[in-house]
Amino acid sequence: NYLAGNMADTKGGNLSRLVLKQAGRAKEKILQNLGKADKTTDEIFEEHLQNFNTQQVNATRLHKDINNYLRCIRAMQTASKNLMETLSDIYEKEWVGQDMLYVQAQNNEMLWADLAHKLSDQVVIPLNTYQAQFPEMRKKIDKRGRKLIDFDAERHSVQQMQNNPNRNEAKFIKAKEQMENAKRTYEVLNSELHDELPALHDSRILFLVTNMQTLFAAEEVFHSETAKVYSELEGVVDKLAKEVQKGTLPRKTFPKPLPITNVNPVISNSSPNSTLASPPKGEWTSSDEGKTNGFDKFKNATNGSSSRSKYGGHSQSPTKDYEPIGGHSETNGTSRLNGNGRSDLYDIPSGATTDNLPPGVLYKVKATYKYQAEDMDELQFEVGEIIDVIEYEDPEEQQEEGWLMGVKDTTGQKGLFPANFTKPI
Repeated sequence: NYLAGNMADTKGGNLSRLVLKQAGRAKEKILQNLGKADKTTDEIFEEHLQNFNTQQVNATRLHKDINNYLRCIRAMQTASKNLMETLSDIYEKEWVGQDMLYVQAQNNEMLWADLAHKLSDQVVIPLNTYQAQFPEMRKKIDKRGRKLIDFDAERHSVQQMQNNPNRNEAKFIKAKEQMENAKRTYEVLNSELHDELPALHDSRILFLVTNMQTLFAAEEVFHSETAKVYSELEGVVDKLAKEVQKGTLPRKTFPKPLPITNVNPVISNSSPNSTLASPPKGEWTSSDEGKTNGFDKFKNATNGSSSRSKYGGHSQSPTKDYEPIGGHSETNGTSRLNGNGRSDLYDIPSGATTDNLPPGVLYKVKATYKYQAEDMDELQFEVGEIIDVIEYEDPEEQQEEGWLMGVKDTTGQKGLFPANFTKPI
């Protein structure tokens, strides 16, 4: 109980002295601010303090922006990973470069992870250490300010007693001792700060150089290596585009449906708008049955169609510029053929010339409509392209009605194409 009582008295006494000291500092500061008491000044220290404040503000700002930048890097890392995973999933296995796409996606992910790791370990952590100096230095500056007020207060007390002829000498001597003690305490702190503040201020240059060199070097490596990755990815897509243009891209084949034929077609003329009143531009059969029955089969009941009975299903329907191949010639039943032609298979349409043609070319046609190939053996062309009409590769193969075999003048590509998308020249 006695020990506890002494501790309580000690704590109470320390608290009382602390309160009195703070009250004395507050009073001295008010007097100084009102100009009723002089203040010890140190212009050099004030300059150091101004530099310190600016340096701390800049360090706080840099710390905030670097951390925000790192958060954005990690967000981009996640977004890039998700994008590459999606591209890898939708890029089909049969397409050229599928393995390369996967490898480069993995490389891209590693580059993002490496950049985020370098920024965290070599930029942010040193910045945290650099910034941690400022709170401790701020505490020391504040303590120096308090000791300066204590010294000024003791100095003013001694001056008042010195000017008082009736002073108590014992108290005067004690006041001078307290002033000397306050002066020593202040001067020690002040001297330390005069050394530490300029050193801290000068350290900003070396820190900034080292920190920014690390940041920029990491960014340079990242962007350089990322450029290589995207160059490889671009090459993969370019190869796929060339495969599509050449028509060599592997395609899944499906069984072809059998053609639908009407043995006894019924044509009704009960309506004034019947097809008999305006017959479709179809292909007349060359058989005797076709001569008696009219149309044996026609491509599409409206404006003619490029549907191939051999393949079925797809159709494109521009107006025909001339009667399709395979019917009776309108030139009194005679056929105008190039030297390599077969009169039993190929009729030369009206308007086509057979003069000065290369060997194997029956005649030439010009595309009047764009045609998009819908099968591997078909020929794709744009409006205005010139096509050489040639014989079928297998002379015994039956010619499909309304379809020709041709070679494009510009690329040398060969394939079947609908005659009603072209006109003879």
